[in-house]
Amino acid sequence: MSGYEPSVRFAVLGPVRAWRGEQELDLGSPQQRAVLAALLLRRGRAVGLAELLDAVWGEEHPVAAVSVLRTYVSRLRKVIEPSGEAGGEAAGNRRVVVSVGDGYLIRLPEDGLDLTVFEQRVTRARTLRAAGELAAAAELLRAALDGWQGAALAGLPGPLAGSEGARLGEERLATLETWLDIEVERGRHGEVVAELITLTGKHPLREQLCRLLMLALYRSGRQAEALAAYRATRRTLVAELGIEPGAPLRDLHDRILAADETLDVWPPGQPVQASPQPPAAPAAPASLSSLSSTADPVSPAAPAVVHAARPAQLPADLAAFVGRSAELDRARALLSERDDPPSSVLISSIGGMAGIGKTTLAVHWAHEMSDLFPDGQLYVNLRGFDPTGSLVTPDEAIRIFLGALGVPPPRIPAGLDAQTALYRSMLAQRRMLVLLDNARDTDQVRPLLPGSSGCLVIVTSRNQLTGLVVGEGAHPLPLGQLSSAEAHAVLTGRLGADRPAAEPRATEEIITRCARLPLALAIVAAHAVAHPDFPLSAIAEELRDSHGSLDAFASGDDITTDVRAVFSWSYKAVSPPAARLFRLLGLQSGPDISAPAAAALAGLPVREARGLLVELTRANLLTEHFPGRYTLHDLLRVYAAERVHAEETPPERERAVGQLLAWYLHTADAAYPHITPQRRRIPLEPLPAACRPLEFTTRDQALDWCETERANLVAAVHQAAGSGRPGLTWRLPAVLWGFFYLRSHTHDWVDITRAGLAAARSDDDRWGEAQALADLAAALRNSGRLDEAADHFRRAMIAYRDLGDADARGSAVTNLGDTYLQSGRLDKAVEYIRRGLAVERVVGSVWGVGICLSNLGDVYQRLGRFDEAVGCLEQALDIMRTHDNRWVEGVTLDILGTVHRRLHRYDDAVGYYHEALKTHRDVGNRWGEGHTLGNLGDAQLAADEPEAARDSWRQALAIFVEFDHQDAAKIRERLGRMKDDHDPAAAPAEAGTRPDDTPTAEER
Repeated sequence: MSGYEPSVRFAVLGPVRAWRGEQELDLGSPQQRAVLAALLLRRGRAVGLAELLDAVWGEEHPVAAVSVLRTYVSRLRKVIEPSGEAGGEAAGNRRVVVSVGDGYLIRLPEDGLDLTVFEQRVTRARTLRAAGELAAAAELLRAALDGWQGAALAGLPGPLAGSEGARLGEERLATLETWLDIEVERGRHGEVVAELITLTGKHPLREQLCRLLMLALYRSGRQAEALAAYRATRRTLVAELGIEPGAPLRDLHDRILAADETLDVWPPGQPVQASPQPPAAPAAPASLSSLSSTADPVSPAAPAVVHAARPAQLPADLAAFVGRSAELDRARALLSERDDPPSSVLISSIGGMAGIGKTTLAVHWAHEMSDLFPDGQLYVNLRGFDPTGSLVTPDEAIRIFLGALGVPPPRIPAGLDAQTALYRSMLAQRRMLVLLDNARDTDQVRPLLPGSSGCLVIVTSRNQLTGLVVGEGAHPLPLGQLSSAEAHAVLTGRLGADRPAAEPRATEEIITRCARLPLALAIVAAHAVAHPDFPLSAIAEELRDSHGSLDAFASGDDITTDVRAVFSWSYKAVSPPAARLFRLLGLQSGPDISAPAAAALAGLPVREARGLLVELTRANLLTEHFPGRYTLHDLLRVYAAERVHAEETPPERERAVGQLLAWYLHTADAAYPHITPQRRRIPLEPLPAACRPLEFTTRDQALDWCETERANLVAAVHQAAGSGRPGLTWRLPAVLWGFFYLRSHTHDWVDITRAGLAAARSDDDRWGEAQALADLAAALRNSGRLDEAADHFRRAMIAYRDLGDADARGSAVTNLGDTYLQSGRLDKAVEYIRRGLAVERVVGSVWGVGICLSNLGDVYQRLGRFDEAVGCLEQALDIMRTHDNRWVEGVTLDILGTVHRRLHRYDDAVGYYHEALKTHRDVGNRWGEGHTLGNLGDAQLAADEPEAARDSWRQALAIFVEFDHQDAAKIRERLGRMKDDHDPAAAPAEAGTRPDDTPTAEER
């Protein structure tokens, strides 16, 4: 590789560090180092934005996490690649941290990361050991271990450090065990005894360390100490885990007691091997003899006592199980946090949607835990969602289990109660693992639960087995979709590392189109394995071409691995009303849906809709990701869309979409007067009979609803445009004007107002076009695109003139003046604001007059005409307070503060700014709050209060970052300037920073 800094090297085996040559680099805060660690651990593969956020903060991201993350990356680039600041192709080639899609990757030379060097040495050592070159292998392993500088990822916050640090720590310990094994094997037992004693003290449950210590001590002539080491380990295993040592350790103990001469043989190439004995059959429980007299009256010749067998019925584990580390940790904790064996029946209920990997996880965990349950493992597929409908009844399942436990068929009772009693008696005093796969409901599972302590039961189901949790104390373990890293690992595990590494973009697209569903990934991987000559880009293209259907996820010969078929079994298991609501959700275009919105979609009362949503959630066809808010997995959304087009007529689909969009419009209109109480209302289309829009009592309620539904409202505008509803397309942005103005979501605002304008023009709706022109102009102005905004305000002004709407025309004139004000064309601003003021007085709009006076006062203060400015602003303030326009009152107070700051009356300025802040906060004007905090900081710095100024600017920056506002850069510059020179004279000397939300005539 060339073109980037080859001398930069990194370390993760210990604290995360970096050097250029001999100079160590300052990598910044722990969170910033966590971002670097996430990139380093992927070693040249892209890390998506979501994965980076999860790595640093987990599922609970802070406000503005994306912006903070990008700041971390920018700072890392400055530290790692100082020569990469120059533009052009050469700079791009020097990049170490490269943007890929919405994420990043880090380019490293082969020896640029200590973890890579460690792994290369370990791999080479294994090869040397296999070839009999023990000394060379030991030397390489020692060098690999010496490269560690402490616990991996030491000092890093976040989930990544926890999971990856533990994994790497396990790799180090395993490597250390291998090195010690080789040293003992090559006769250097005396040299490693001390280290083995220390390690067994730190890791008393690792039997391999104990085995090596026993052998090293025995070969050193310390037989008694070797036996004492065994006894200490056995005591620990029995006390903490309730298990005896494994066969290799027991065998070595017996051979030491017998003074086995072969233990003294240690030439190279002849390691001591343990020879475990087959386990003895466990004795039958005593209670069986009392049951034998009644177990089978038809068969008197049957034996009086049934000797239970040791079943091992678990299906095979995946050869390379990957992912689900968090879920596995939670599952393991069920045993590690309690006495072992369990003092009661321990039940884990693994739930999730079809194809999410419940059985795979359950089988893997069961194999992992099987050694803790030495009396055997029972398994049955209860076929709760089988395509044939052949549900396994509890008595059928118990007969299967009793047969596996050695009960002859003639000895199995006829009734379920008697069968259950015999089954539970067979498990009494035994430590058994029972895996009940694919259960339909709690009633199917309950008779199969053991009746005494010491057993682990693992249940999988597509339904949420609430009754099992409430009545039997089961521990729920819900599965969600895989993380991006886990999905990548699934593909790599099935395809090998080369193909995904060669085509990273195609790999990421495959993961995205499979929606990180394990079953879908497995089907696509099988297709890729069957066609090794197909590039992954071609497979990704196939998925792209079938987008909107599940055709690409049909496996052909096996219905159980066909995504559409697997989904259908869950769909057919719910009630018909729930199935109808599920398929109608395929018509909804937003990312999630509330219960009232779902009720509108289906034309149902909200209470009835809530019940159906609960049913779908329990069936894992729907996810309640936040109380009262529901979302569909991407592939389930595709399946729902397929079903709704197959089972609902076009008029039914049109009616459902119309009801949902009308509900969004009329609920937004209900919020409208609380946010902008004096603004002219927009005439709406009639409300469908089945719709019941929400009602609001406070401004905060209205704003909170708009914020929660923002993504759905944006999607609704585009769905209205795409489904031929132009009136709704421009009306919805119009009634959301106040919300977008206050909260500064400018990208979405411009997007939906453009859609509204296009729809009105396509429908030849002149009134709608005029409104949409004014709304788009406002969005453009607040985005800083002032020339475009002025052009659209002029067009709106002409359209309102042609329509004869003097009131709206006056608003457009005033807003054009405001746009000129923001662009610094103060002469034009005075002209148009005065014209607007005249119109507002003619039409009798008191609020309009107040807004114009406030804007005019701002123009005058910029021109240095302070007396005229104060006169206009005080008149505006009287009007606002008399007529309860708190929104514009706050902005007017802010401008008065700026006038007094420019007159060097800093105490008065600070007082006005504080009044403005209180008013902004009362009405929820976060954008105005940020601007006033910025201005307050300017006044405080000019008054020689640098600490107060810094605090105000930091608060302002937090708000601007939260809304991804362009003024964040200005505040950062001020804070940086203060940090650089601490000079009060560095306070901004311009005519005053005017908030972009200075009142406009639009509020009418």
